[in-house]
Amino acid sequence: MEMFRVHAPGPYTTIQDLGRFGFQHMGVPPSGALDPMAHTAANLLVGNEPDCATLEIAFLGPLLEALGTADIALSGAQMPLRVNDRPVPQWASVRVRKGDRIQVGQAERGCRAYLAVSGGFDVTPEMGSRSTLVSAGLGGIEGRALKAGDLLPRGPVRLLARPRRLPWVPLYDTLIHLRAVPGPQDDCFTEGLETFFSSVYTVSDKANRMGYRLTGPAVARDGGAPQSIISEPSIPGNVQVPPDGQPIILMVEQTIGGYTKIATVVTADLFKIAQVGPGDQIRFHPVTLERAHTLYREWAAYLQNMRDVLDEL
Repeated sequence: MEMFRVHAPGPYTTIQDLGRFGFQHMGVPPSGALDPMAHTAANLLVGNEPDCATLEIAFLGPLLEALGTADIALSGAQMPLRVNDRPVPQWASVRVRKGDRIQVGQAERGCRAYLAVSGGFDVTPEMGSRSTLVSAGLGGIEGRALKAGDLLPRGPVRLLARPRRLPWVPLYDTLIHLRAVPGPQDDCFTEGLETFFSSVYTVSDKANRMGYRLTGPAVARDGGAPQSIISEPSIPGNVQVPPDGQPIILMVEQTIGGYTKIATVVTADLFKIAQVGPGDQIRFHPVTLERAHTLYREWAAYLQNMRDVLDEL
């Protein structure tokens, strides 16, 4: 069923779910929501499962016209949300009806917001996912970002019995702290490892769904350490160090890398990266692999707690 007509798409609005897995050996990255926490919260607020597709909205949102009745929720970056020119809250469900006009404004804090609709955005799954991978023309609406005139379908819907609202919302800062496990090629950086974990890095303007290039104190390699390696598989959160010593955090649209990797950001902190933009700052903190496993379990428990809280409403 068609649920929205796109009147203005925003600069880069795509359909994303939790990702496309099992094809990295074929060069197909996982893709999916860059901020899985905000994506999951939006879905839970309208009664969806976490893997339903949402709209990932970067920096400035779309103008949509509702073609039916549904519950919607906007989470993530602080972006003014208006229905029929009336402000409505984020991180809460909102009932919209046929003819309503939904407008998402410019980000005031954070970079990416997620708009969920009851039933999820029901585009045809490709390789097991509805996520848009623009570089390959895969998923979403014809494998591209939204454009004016698009009609967005939704899945079978069950409206909420009562509105939902989270009792807390995350605050996005311009300086984020990321916990990272040294490796897998940290043995190439003796003094460089100290530099990496004691410095503050700035997000450059080369930051997107493939990777975030940082600027700051150069991370030096040990004498004799290679500047590059034979390309090998990468995962979101790997931090590469190219020959100029300026780190790059690899994200969800990257499958391989040929630079030595000094560390890997823990899964529980990846969502923070999605909400920083050019000029914002990052500080890395070392943790052990065992600590990373504990943080992952705490992360999973946090998401389950959020679901439990909303299910009780």
